[in-house]
Amino acid sequence: MRSNYLFTSESVSEGHPDKVADQISDAIVDLFLSKDPEARIACETLTTTQLVVLAGEIRCKGVYENGEWAPGAKEEIEKAVRDTVKRIGYEQDGFHWESFRFENNLHAQSAHIAQGVDAAGNKDEGAGDQGIMFGFACDETPDLMPATLDYSHKILAKMAADRHSGAAPFLEPDAKSQVTLRFENGKPVAATAIVVSTQHAPGYDTGDKEAELKNYVKGVIADVLPANLLSDATVYHINPTGSFEIGGPDGDAGLTGRKIIVDTYGGASPHGGGAFSGKDPTKVDRSAAYITRYLAKNVVAAGLATRCTIQIAYAIGVSEPLSLYVDTHGTGTVGDDRIEDAIKSISELGGLTPRGIRTHLGLNKPIYQPTAAYGHFGRKPEGDFFPWEKTDLADKLKAAL
Repeated sequence: MRSNYLFTSESVSEGHPDKVADQISDAIVDLFLSKDPEARIACETLTTTQLVVLAGEIRCKGVYENGEWAPGAKEEIEKAVRDTVKRIGYEQDGFHWESFRFENNLHAQSAHIAQGVDAAGNKDEGAGDQGIMFGFACDETPDLMPATLDYSHKILAKMAADRHSGAAPFLEPDAKSQVTLRFENGKPVAATAIVVSTQHAPGYDTGDKEAELKNYVKGVIADVLPANLLSDATVYHINPTGSFEIGGPDGDAGLTGRKIIVDTYGGASPHGGGAFSGKDPTKVDRSAAYITRYLAKNVVAAGLATRCTIQIAYAIGVSEPLSLYVDTHGTGTVGDDRIEDAIKSISELGGLTPRGIRTHLGLNKPIYQPTAAYGHFGRKPEGDFFPWEKTDLADKLKAAL
């Protein structure tokens, strides 16, 4: 590992067109899981000017069975979509929650996929697809996340909270952030550049109103980043293109699953390539990414390393993982192979099968829409939400060594 370097991560707000799509897809996941914990959902969303389109494959008791929609189900789906856009805050001519055109193209899950995934006879539930998934944790922040991404998320989350509360009425939903930190001896020591581009009300691109917006953003940055990282040498780029009145799906089309680096570790870790939103937890793109984050976070929380990457791999229809790989990047207090063995020995994990993961983390619940903006990781576990952020496995890992 390099010790001295610059590193950058970005985030996007809940009003970014791709994030609008992610939140809609996860609203459908939550709706279906609230009715049937064994529902199968693969929901993709397209957003553009005054249009939302759903597509994908589903199976859900009380909603869609044997190729037939239950009475009122289509209307309930459309309401969930419109309510999501309303909550985000889009009431603009180019994208309004109440008046956009809506298309529902969801249809039955492939029987050939179902036969591999579903448990039957002596066959356990198999993985919903092949693939590789990565989890990561490091000690750069209290939430054991890369600092560049953590601060990028929190800048936008604070701005959104102020927009919703009315504290910053000049803000509109679409925004992006980017944080560059200088690291020395592997630790962040200074913010060298911060970029924030935010959609705004008319007039906030010139004169006193522009100054008001920029001063507000600098104040949010100062609230989020530790004071020791900011200095007169920090370069700020706030709305560097000038005007940003046209935004969201009216400014650019949005698609589910196009912000997978924002969703995970901001480029600080490898990514297996699979998106999360719109997928039920039999899809290992989602559930296995959650369990690997849980494991990596517990490795760091246990003091076994200051930085940990975990990879896991599956074959579609096969319950047992094909491989488990741990890399502590030279920071481990014990060998990485010993950590692998310790993970495999913990019975509560259910052998890291899809069913074992879902059972241990309690994933068959409507808990997913909050994950679809400001990151799936580094969040506070509360009730049933974000269970993969708990560190309740740390003592078991140490005991297994």
